[in-house]
Amino acid sequence: MTKLITGVEIRSCFGESEATFEALVEGRSGVGELRFPDTARLGVNRGHHVDDADPQTLLRASDWLSDCVASAVAQSGIDVMRARVAVVVGTGLRELGAVERLDEPGTALRTAQLHFNEAVRQVLPDATEVITVCNACSASGHALALACDLLDLDEADAVVAAGCDAMSESMLAMIGRVSDEPTDQLRPFDADRMGVLLGEGAAAVVLERGDRPRIGRGPVLGEVLGVGLSCDAYHETAPQPGGIARAMRDAHERAAVAPDEVDLVVAHGTGTALNDPTESQVLAEVFATAVPGPVVTGIKGSTGHTSGSAALMSLAVALEALAGRQVPAITGLRRPLTEAEPLRLVTGAPAAVPVRVAQVNAFGFGGVNAVCMVGSTS
Repeated sequence: MTKLITGVEIRSCFGESEATFEALVEGRSGVGELRFPDTARLGVNRGHHVDDADPQTLLRASDWLSDCVASAVAQSGIDVMRARVAVVVGTGLRELGAVERLDEPGTALRTAQLHFNEAVRQVLPDATEVITVCNACSASGHALALACDLLDLDEADAVVAAGCDAMSESMLAMIGRVSDEPTDQLRPFDADRMGVLLGEGAAAVVLERGDRPRIGRGPVLGEVLGVGLSCDAYHETAPQPGGIARAMRDAHERAAVAPDEVDLVVAHGTGTALNDPTESQVLAEVFATAVPGPVVTGIKGSTGHTSGSAALMSLAVALEALAGRQVPAITGLRRPLTEAEPLRLVTGAPAAVPVRVAQVNAFGFGGVNAVCMVGSTS
């Protein structure tokens, strides 16, 4: 069964979808000073923050999620009163930042607010169900896979796959222990990369069944061809090449796509010591027979690592490429690492390449991997 994408919205450090894509094409980085009081203690002093309408809001990720879901559904033109619409939200941290503020005077938080049922139902009260999955940095990729399953099982007429995460002090403290000194900029696939910087944000896409008459009035933006998953449980944080390769090959098999049919890869590209050479190695292996092979880009040099929303943010960029827009270059990349030499990395300036099939990589701690294939319907 085909799964049509009929709505998409993201929120990043640059703002909404169009502002984010323009920043990516221009090669801008949204990094700035970290907005936490004791950065010396954290070992991190920079990050990619979302500007909130109310800087003191407690449930920040929930607010962005609500906005993205509402916008994506509006774009799709689906009458949610007449259709069965489910929502699957992927997250790495849920509302951990809110939990860390519970010692502030007057702060109150109910356990139910750590999930996103209430946040979604503020804008989509008639959703048939709201599911939250907590799958580390590939969470929204897993949400997309579950959304496809719900359509295949006829559990819904349309599904909103979404993801969101806000920064938390505990997560910042963890990444601050990895580098010898604070990272100035996230540099994906760069030989001189210093490590990851966190971003924050949300993303949502609407999927409709493609085997029945359309229930929405919005344009068809693309098609989910397949989502490949793996969970190798190799290490708490280190990637495992075999697990990543299995997810890629699973995605190709489900999508009925050969490696030489893939035009673009939007890579995970975290700028860390282990991810970038491992991802490069696996991409070179999986696409070894594809000539000249897909162009490869990544967005975290601009947006930071947005954790639970990362997969769908990258998917939004893939959809822009499918629509004929330029493929952004990898912000922060100056000198590619040796392992990436076989890849067609987009560097320096955006690439004007025709894209009909795109691959989106997302890998999480614990070897929780998701690879999505999307294609053009025109």
